[in-house]
Amino acid sequence: MLTRTDLNLTMLPIPGSPPVRWRISDSLIPYDEAIATMEREVADIAEGRADELVWLLEHPPLYTAGTSANAADLIEPDRFPVFATGRGGEYTYHGPGQRVAYVMLDLKRRRQDVRAYVAGLEEVIIRCLASMNVRGERREDRVGVWVRRPEKPPLPDGTIAEDKIAALGIRLRRWVSFHGLSLNVNPDLSHFSGIVPCGISAYGVTSLEDLGMLVMMQDVDMRLREAFEEVFGSTVTERDR
Repeated sequence: MLTRTDLNLTMLPIPGSPPVRWRISDSLIPYDEAIATMEREVADIAEGRADELVWLLEHPPLYTAGTSANAADLIEPDRFPVFATGRGGEYTYHGPGQRVAYVMLDLKRRRQDVRAYVAGLEEVIIRCLASMNVRGERREDRVGVWVRRPEKPPLPDGTIAEDKIAALGIRLRRWVSFHGLSLNVNPDLSHFSGIVPCGISAYGVTSLEDLGMLVMMQDVDMRLREAFEEVFGSTVTERDR
């Protein structure tokens, strides 16, 4: 079986497709408000009433439970609001300093291949990080993007420690994608201690700031957009609304 690394990561749209709308919200967006907006946008995209959309935002501190979440992995249920969500995966944290990208693409205009789509999202993060001289890597047994930490004690099996810097969670409806990715820029990493992130306890969580990269969110957004366009095609700026 082909691994995600082996897949052709190009997810460019069919010729003649309009550019993807690129929206950035500067204020903290409540999670339920974001979900309601995604529901409307995905319905419009599926019906051909709207072009595809990538929406960049930050949330106030909260935990989300994916469809595979184990209740035992919610260590501090009263710490922040907890939202059940229809995306795949387990528990994750969202909060200020973390760039969330909700990616709403019509895979019928691209490739109807979920594994290739996930690999494409990972590739966007990996290329974004590479532009800042950070080596992000994928793991075939763990979705997301990881950074090796040789300065930390090795894992029990003797391998080099590694931390997660970006998480992915997706859902499809009529081949239009929901949810997307989150990249840790400079969040409060202690907030992750209230859950077992993505159900994986053997590894830590890191951020660009934790790695010594003091970058502005606007700079990360620019690099994310450049990487997205390389993998998924052109974009056009849309004002937040």
